[in-house]
Parts: sequence; structure tokens; C-alpha cells
Amino acid sequence: MTDVNTTADAPRSPGRPRSARADEAIIEATLDLLAEGSTIEALSIEAIAARAGVGKATIYRRWAGKETLLLDALRRLKGVAAQPAGQSVRDDLVLLVGAVGHNVDPRAARIMPCLLPEVNRSPDHFHLYQNIIEPRRKLMRDVLRRGVATGELRADLDIEVAMALLTGPMLIQRLLRWHPELDDRILPEKIVDGVLTGLRAR
Repeated sequence: MTDVNTTADAPRSPGRPRSARADEAIIEATLDLLAEGSTIEALSIEAIAARAGVGKATIYRRWAGKETLLLDALRRLKGVAAQPAGQSVRDDLVLLVGAVGHNVDPRAARIMPCLLPEVNRSPDHFHLYQNIIEPRRKLMRDVLRRGVATGELRADLDIEVAMALLTGPMLIQRLLRWHPELDDRILPEKIVDGVLTGLRAR
């Protein structure tokens, strides 16, 4: 197979930018292999390099190892996090809850459910998963804290429990299709409005 970037494995002069084309091919190869059923344990740098059409050295110049490459690949799969407008706590929460379990990349539907058992079995994979979702969790945490600070939400609000109440139902519906009659288009609003009944300041 021809290397995506024929100069990628040659020594680079200082300051020479790395090939964005090779980066893209490596990330795409990683996601394709996961979508085809490869487990994290079975996934190898050799297999990724062969699928991407690059040498192993090309990958190791960009990532320290498989874990850092996986982190970048799964972040790509998740896409850019929704950004709250910062005006309405309710609207911001609806936006963030609507983004839970939602991925524009169709490979996510095959990859994410298969990762869950591995996350539960391996402390390293659990840490990888936490690194991916923590920035998104922080967005919701900040919205809830803002609601407490403005008096919209209860002063004694348990932020972490509130996040679990908001994200849990959406995640179960998106990952497991728990209830086929629930409408994903309006479910985020229904979840937020239902949970806010107990979170609002009295």
C-alpha cells in the first residue's frame, strides 16, 4: 500500500510542519478499525499504519503511543462540544443534554457501545474515557453553578448528582434505544424541565 505522505518517514528539518493528510489518514484508520469490531486491546499500531498507508514511525512521531492516538481519535468521533450561550440556564441545559450521546459520525453507533465493557474492565481505558468526557461535563457543571450563583437554582444543589439526573436518561436512550416511543427531538427539553422542577430555587 502506498504511503499517504511519501516524505512522512524522512527526517524533518526543524520547524517543518507535519503532514495534515497523514494525521487525517491515521485518525480515520483508527476509527475504521474500531468500527469494524477491533477491541482496544487488539488494536495495534501496526494495523493502524497498514490501514492508513503510513509507516509506524510516522505514527510514533505524532503520538507517544496507542493510548494518546485513541484519545485523539475518540475526541474526533465525539466532535466539537456544544457551547452554551450563557443567557438562560434552561436553554443551556437543553443544548447540553441534547448533545449527550449524539454523534454526527455514523461510526459512533458501532464504536461507543463496544467501548463500554472495556472501560469497565480496564482502569487505563476508564481513564481514557474520563479524559474524553470531562470537558463536556465541565460545561454542564459551569451552567449549573451559574444557576446557583444567580439564584435560579437551589443554593444547596448537589452539582454532580444534578448532572447525573440530566445526562443519564438521554445517554440510556441514545446508547440502548431504551424506549422506542420516546422522541429524541423533544426529549432533551422534557428531561431538563422535569429535573429543573426539583432543582429550581424555592
